[in-house]
Amino acid sequence: MSNMRVAMYYSNQDVRLEEMPVPEISSGEILLKVEASGICGSDVMEWYRIHRVPLVLGHEVAGTIVQVGEDVKQYKVGDRISVSHHVPCNACHYCMRGHQTVCNTLRQTNFDPGGFAEFVRLPAINVDRGIYPLPDLVSFEEATFIEPVACILRGQRLARIQTGQRVLVIGSGMAGLLHIHLARVSGASQVIATDISNYRLKTALQFGADVAIHAKEDIPARVREINNGYLADLVIVCTGAPSAILQALHSVERCGTVLFFAPTDKGVTIPLSINELFWRNEISLVSSYAGDFHDHMTALELISSKRIQVQGMITHRLGLAETGHGFQLVTKAQDSIKVIIEPQRVTTHHKGTKTQKVDKLNS
Repeated sequence: MSNMRVAMYYSNQDVRLEEMPVPEISSGEILLKVEASGICGSDVMEWYRIHRVPLVLGHEVAGTIVQVGEDVKQYKVGDRISVSHHVPCNACHYCMRGHQTVCNTLRQTNFDPGGFAEFVRLPAINVDRGIYPLPDLVSFEEATFIEPVACILRGQRLARIQTGQRVLVIGSGMAGLLHIHLARVSGASQVIATDISNYRLKTALQFGADVAIHAKEDIPARVREINNGYLADLVIVCTGAPSAILQALHSVERCGTVLFFAPTDKGVTIPLSINELFWRNEISLVSSYAGDFHDHMTALELISSKRIQVQGMITHRLGLAETGHGFQLVTKAQDSIKVIIEPQRVTTHHKGTKTQKVDKLNS
């Protein structure tokens, strides 16, 4: 193996199929053959990474170990695994307080190059604390959900979701659907979903929402109507649209919680009336980022036990050469939910916006 194919990111509109050397591993490292890599909403957050292009993105990764470095004893060639791209130091001020996801080391670690490639090198620190062996009954496609489900688990834990709560999820894309699904599994008594897409509203109903409301409606009024005069105990914001954030702040009940899960465009600020929104109402505003090791292990258990059903969220399976098309699907929020890149496949042709499965490359 000398060169490999990668999907090189220059912008959301410019993702090119290129070649680069297969990474060489050192002691303590692993070379992973990528079988599936999901496109995350954060991958299309152009403003966040445009100053660092070109890049090979992709962090929702699952594959097969093809090489192990010296001193790697726990894993072997042929093992099926999912991996974390960011891992913490487990020793700093933040880690010792249970907040590994804001650790400086976590923000600096990554694998080489990224999941939209045929192979990735896992540095020793990732091998030490960021590998999740896959049971045979968990497919590579399902394993790409481990990282996003871990993020949802952490967010809902920080928001202190409870059995019997009335939950409103604003934005029913991939993250929103997982929040809906997990809220239902966690025992929410009522789950309401919103979105601007009728396709996604229908999908939200399939994954646990009791009611789906178009975002152009008067959301607080509709929530009160549905909940006998009460607003939501927990509002989860899964879109960065300023209008959605304002909807959330006006849709949360007294002593309720708003979880800000999605980033906004660069520089967005929201004017807040402290007296009208917070004084006397005991409302909590919570944010979350990523998931820790235990969140990933819990996510794997939920997926392997089928307590959550993720397979039905996959709408597109694309070859590496079509990563740019996948980025367009995610960017434009078309009739898609989860778009998965399979680097060991090539694409013959499109049928509408869906891509047919084709033969695996020889390797």
